[in-house]
Amino acid sequence: MNDFPHPDIWHCSYLFTTKKLNLKKLLLLTFAALFFGSVNNVQAQTKEKWKELDTFHEVMSKTFHPAEEGKLEPIKSRSQEMLDKAITWKNSTAPAGYDQDAVKGNLKDLVKGAKKVNKLVQKNATDAEIKEELTELHDVFHQIVEKCEKEEHH
Repeated sequence: MNDFPHPDIWHCSYLFTTKKLNLKKLLLLTFAALFFGSVNNVQAQTKEKWKELDTFHEVMSKTFHPAEEGKLEPIKSRSQEMLDKAITWKNSTAPAGYDQDAVKGNLKDLVKGAKKVNKLVQKNATDAEIKEELTELHDVFHQIVEKCEKEEHH
């Protein structure tokens, strides 16, 4: 009928004693995964927000994404605000958990790009010119964000 030597083979104690090593490994791996997963969550939750990053991102997202669809009115009406937010971010002090030196050069490039966008808007440049410069500025912004995200995982 079955290949087991004893009819009482399905008794739980038998399973636990014969599979003891595998069960211990499984429990240890489960505990380790839960522990390290919770440690990473705690670290991610305790890292402060960089307020100036978030305020710049708010303007970038509300101007760049419409520009992708050919709607340049948002950037035309907010280009000075974007420049001001870029300058404020560059001059801010990064909160704990960020390596400000790692993004210092990128923040300078961000301000330069925001100045270019603002000048193009002020001189009534073509939509294509504004969109091209705004796209470059968006790329610089994402370079900074990527560096900030990498720092969270150290």
